[in-house]
Amino acid sequence: MAADEERIALFLDYENLAIGARDSLDGVQFDLKPITDALAERGRVVVRRAYADWSFFGDDRQQLTHHHVELIEIPQRMGPARKNAADIKMAVDALEMAFERDYITTFVIGTGDSDFTPLVHKLRELNRRVIGVGIKGSTSSLLPPACDEFLFYDSLEGVEVTSRRKRRGRPAEPVANEVPEPSKEPATVDDLAALVTQTLAGLQRTSGGAVLASSLKRALLRKDPTFSEPDYGFRAFGELLRHLEERRVVELTEGTAKGDPEVEFPSEGREEDAAFALLQQVVADLEKDSGPPVMSGLKNQLQKQQPGFTEKRYGFGGFLQFCKAAQARGLIEFEWDDAAGDYVLRTAG
Repeated sequence: MAADEERIALFLDYENLAIGARDSLDGVQFDLKPITDALAERGRVVVRRAYADWSFFGDDRQQLTHHHVELIEIPQRMGPARKNAADIKMAVDALEMAFERDYITTFVIGTGDSDFTPLVHKLRELNRRVIGVGIKGSTSSLLPPACDEFLFYDSLEGVEVTSRRKRRGRPAEPVANEVPEPSKEPATVDDLAALVTQTLAGLQRTSGGAVLASSLKRALLRKDPTFSEPDYGFRAFGELLRHLEERRVVELTEGTAKGDPEVEFPSEGREEDAAFALLQQVVADLEKDSGPPVMSGLKNQLQKQQPGFTEKRYGFGGFLQFCKAAQARGLIEFEWDDAAGDYVLRTAG
């Protein structure tokens, strides 16, 4: 294990997250995997605990157990007493762990409840990094500023929200009507390229510096402990990276240690350029046939031209982000249309 690797303790106020997702995200069922994937890019999760009266969340227990979460039972009580019992138990356990296990460097507090703000302050006083996770529509405005980092669940990769209500008088950004990503682990080199670039982009965002091949490999293993290069026909991780470099998916440069190169996106990527050209052509064709298209369903049109297309292969977290990158390159233009309730796209120029 790397000496500088973050060791993370995850504490979930599960009732707050599950009900927040249901009420604020139009009935979306809370799924832990997007959170564990995001944390895998930040460090090694060594403790996972969720607090709730599990008689109210019987269907959720299986997926949490699958993610090796310790379920802490809060006996049923009436009204605020039950809520306070869960809050107090979780806060006491987190502080106890901070004092007893000094190897834990980061605490992740999953809740939108401002009652946990004093806990966040105390953990930071104890020289622990604190990451908050909450639902955007049900998170108190007091909590995010108290944390070192705050992740909104509805913005994490892998969270599929097909419609979002208007909140605080502003239209929320819609999510494109995308074809769901396969639930199975990558089975081809193309899928592997998407996984590598998605992980590399996440590491670059969170580290703010160079990403070594060894760090990239550890992040991939945290996302999927069964990851193995031979499954894709490669004898070693370095050989896999060199193959991706030949395809201009990544670029390798000499790192600080021999045999551990720095991995980055190529300054000129042929496949990425082809993907942007495809988007521009599809928008132009649709614009010519039936007028400027909306973003919903546009990804489906790209996949008809290029089966298996996914923006994640090029390091983008979502299709909207991919379109924003194309706009920044001067290939397309788009803006929100209240009448259409969606973004409307046009070719640039």
